Amino acid sequence: MEEIQKRDIRKLSLSELEEFFLEHGEKKFRAKQVYEWLWNKSLKNFDDMSNISLSTRELLKQHFSINHILVDLMQHSQDGTIKNAVKLYDEKIVESVLIPTSKRITACVSSQVGCSLDCNFCATARLKRMRNLNPDEIYDQVVAIKEEAETYFNRPLTNIVFMGMGEPLLNYNNVIAAIEKITSPEGLGMASRRITLSTVGIPKMIRKMADDEVKFNLAISLHSAINETRSRLMPINDKSPLEELAESLKYWYEKTKRKVTYEYVIWDGINDDETHARALAKFCKIIPSKVNIIQYNPIDEGEFRQASQQAVEMYVRILESQGIIAKVRKSRGQDIDAACGQLANKNEVSQLTNI
Repeated sequence: MEEIQKRDIRKLSLSELEEFFLEHGEKKFRAKQVYEWLWNKSLKNFDDMSNISLSTRELLKQHFSINHILVDLMQHSQDGTIKNAVKLYDEKIVESVLIPTSKRITACVSSQVGCSLDCNFCATARLKRMRNLNPDEIYDQVVAIKEEAETYFNRPLTNIVFMGMGEPLLNYNNVIAAIEKITSPEGLGMASRRITLSTVGIPKMIRKMADDEVKFNLAISLHSAINETRSRLMPINDKSPLEELAESLKYWYEKTKRKVTYEYVIWDGINDDETHARALAKFCKIIPSKVNIIQYNPIDEGEFRQASQQAVEMYVRILESQGIIAKVRKSRGQDIDAACGQLANKNEVSQLTNI
């Protein structure tokens, strides 16, 4: 008998699963049972579907696979941060991070294997983009961190940020599908307001998000409000300069009425002067916004160095004088390369062992 080519079952919608069962002489309601096992209960294999008959489970195994992720390596930081090296069904690796604070536990998840952008200060940018993550692979990262939060901290997962490897807006459809599952009662049932998508700022995709009436939060990786400096840091600024980004953000606010967060690193000798601080304050006035000043996490001995404390204080003083909320964020997980900009699959290269 010719072997059936197995499909990834989580690529099927509920209605497609219903059609499958009807075609094979099964009851339609079986689809909802299986769907619940796959998404709400995040089951990794068919044998554990306890309310499904053995013959039906065999039918599923004959036709489908569950391409579940595997946390291949877990590293624990001194500050409580946990970094996961996540092995995908095709043996590729991405990284995700659990970030605990006194008030929340945040999952930082990846959207691509590697990255196609060339931000000069980011370790992930040094990896070539191999492929987009599927919705279930994004979803599984969140489930894994949710389980870790409950196991290691006895607390629930409260927030999700798309700030891991890759540019979420270059994998738009899959990211949106994952978020729909994360927020659905059939999935994890998390509130959209607890999800933040971070992007370098791709104007046409920001407009699309606004048109699609997304309910999650938007953060822009800005780092300079002067085109010349931003292009030096982030070459994509040559294609989508600040003027275009500003117009798309106006459109975003007009459609959603939600403020944006600007993520901003201050580097010694690059953007640590008053001219750059005042340019940022001016950019922040385009739409209601706030600024997260992020501590820089070195990736080598190169040109990028954390600015002085005086420069950071100068930025905060100028922003607050203009009525702009500015918070200085201390990095977490630096000792395990889990902080912002450090995710680079070092584990894949150096074959680290479990901690």
